[in-house]
Amino acid sequence: MFNHVMLGTNDIERAGRFYTAVLAVLGLDTPPARSTSNSGHQRLFFRHDGNTLGISQPIDDAPATVANGSTLAFKCASPELVRVFHDTAVRNGAISIEDPPGPRRLGGMTYFLAYVRDPDGHKLCAIHRLQG
Repeated sequence: MFNHVMLGTNDIERAGRFYTAVLAVLGLDTPPARSTSNSGHQRLFFRHDGNTLGISQPIDDAPATVANGSTLAFKCASPELVRVFHDTAVRNGAISIEDPPGPRRLGGMTYFLAYVRDPDGHKLCAIHRLQG
């Protein structure tokens, strides 16, 4: 359904370092593709497993802001990987939010979850489905 997700950043270099470290946990072993938009703004594209995450300087020159109520969730292969994702994110400038990494029951399903805010304040989730 989706081609890509794009997040804004106020510091493209910091965001590049953060997402390079965090996405390596999920198996991304290539550096992001860097491009310059027609407006001259810098963008990074992380491509893995048929998915693309774009990080961009806002092309309207206004500060990048977070979307209230939005979460970008990354699928993890195990609860241990959720913890590694969380801990790597925090070591690289994220802030741990909500409950500590652990199981949660949501709508009849059990997940192992962790939530952080990236250095620009975007809400990220690491998620592993335990049972249905």
